[in-house]
Amino acid sequence: MIKYLITTFVFWFVFTLYCNGQNITSLEKIEPNTVYENVHVKPIASNEQVTSFIIWVKTSVRKHKHIHHTESVYILDGKAEMLLGEQTLNIQKGDYIFIPKGTPHAVIKVMGNKPLKVLSVQSPKFTGEDRIFIE
Repeated sequence: MIKYLITTFVFWFVFTLYCNGQNITSLEKIEPNTVYENVHVKPIASNEQVTSFIIWVKTSVRKHKHIHHTESVYILDGKAEMLLGEQTLNIQKGDYIFIPKGTPHAVIKVMGNKPLKVLSVQSPKFTGEDRIFIE
């Protein structure tokens, strides 16, 4: 079942890139184009239905939720401890996480010396306005 979900997710992502007329590139080759303190976000595709980002996290991401968006996250590299709803999860390269609308989530702590690198796909189109931080 997990392999089916991952295959479907990757197909959907590649299809989205194709429909946007963008070049397809290896996600492993995408690197941050700047020096960053903790989190760096690089948009890679967007239309009215979906927005895709590569996100690098060095230490943590504050607890937040999205009221109008679902988020699918695929771990490209690294390891971390993550909060998803009421669960604390250890995540690593190859893991897929589906985050339903309204679900609190956070990267509690990146483990190891290299940043966590993820593919984040948000639906519908994400402009940054639907990120509600939770204390």
